[in-house]
Amino acid sequence: MAEEFKQSRFKRLTNRYRLVIMNDHSYEEVVTFKITRLGVYIVSCFIFVLLVGLTTALISFTPLKFYIPGYGSQSERRELTRLKMRTDSLEKQVRYREAYLDNLQKVLSGESERLLDTAVISIPDLEQSFE
Repeated sequence: MAEEFKQSRFKRLTNRYRLVIMNDHSYEEVVTFKITRLGVYIVSCFIFVLLVGLTTALISFTPLKFYIPGYGSQSERRELTRLKMRTDSLEKQVRYREAYLDNLQKVLSGESERLLDTAVISIPDLEQSFE
């Protein structure tokens, strides 16, 4: 049974068919092709691979590749990284300056809470250290 199915499938793929293109008004045969299903599959697969290859080549070897998100030259990536680092450091400086100005405004308005240092500092005698 399995052999019959395999043979019948292969036989269906290799059966020859005639494709006739006719003139609609005169019913005259314009072109006649003898084809098989296997040949149609092979040709369609070849055309698909050819189209994919041409599309890939078109994108990779022309300036179209710069329209792909995330694609860019190495110098652009380096410049982007440098600009990002600079932006981060500038944002950090702005935050520090805002905190400084807020603290200065609190001190000038008298709202600041002064924490007194109550730790005892012992200062050794200077004369004993030189002896």
